[in-house]
Amino acid sequence: MSEQTPEQNLPATGDEAVSRSVFETRKGMWTAGSSDTSGYNGLVRHLSMPGQTEPPFGQPFDAIHSRAIELIPSLADARFLFDRGELTIYVPRDQLLEVAKVFRDDAHLRFEVCVSVNGVHYPEESGSELHSVAHLLSYTHNRRVRLEVTCPEDDPHIPSLAAIYPMVDWHERETWDMFGIVFDGHPSLTRILMPDDWQGHPQRKDYPLGGVDVEYKGAKVPAPDNRRSYF
Repeated sequence: MSEQTPEQNLPATGDEAVSRSVFETRKGMWTAGSSDTSGYNGLVRHLSMPGQTEPPFGQPFDAIHSRAIELIPSLADARFLFDRGELTIYVPRDQLLEVAKVFRDDAHLRFEVCVSVNGVHYPEESGSELHSVAHLLSYTHNRRVRLEVTCPEDDPHIPSLAAIYPMVDWHERETWDMFGIVFDGHPSLTRILMPDDWQGHPQRKDYPLGGVDVEYKGAKVPAPDNRRSYF
């Protein structure tokens, strides 16, 4: 019997199996080199990014897929991911505004609201380290879809959706604050959680772990970089 690759060992986690490309295999619960006191020394985790999902997905997602390609033929080359009952469309950043307008205005799609914009940092994904995810909701048809856009760390620019969905104003500010994604065209892209003079973007995975000691009712909790180490 031939030895299975990590990709073959991965279970299907969605409504249908999704192809996945493993970029790293880790052992234990914590980072390599630490003294694992959790009891999970034998844990093996395959870190992977989901690949392409081919239709049919089931309704209403097949209707969204076919209508989107009908109105924007270039999306036929885009990556569609259907996993855990949710549809994500990976949109090239230069097409994001066009796609968002169509998804908002077309009567068959009618995603009137963008309920959230958030960021994700994948430092292992060379050339696409930063992701911005817009969560769209259709009140008319009671359905949801995600538009995901990627950009490299050395060119962290993505068009702002604020002119199309004004409610994302603060969401994009938080994503800039935490991840450093620059939303071009945003009316006032300033920090919203951290002080204006803060250096760096704290939710990036390469951001150094640090902080300040916290005192509460006489007890003192040390900052993360001063806590006990098991190395």
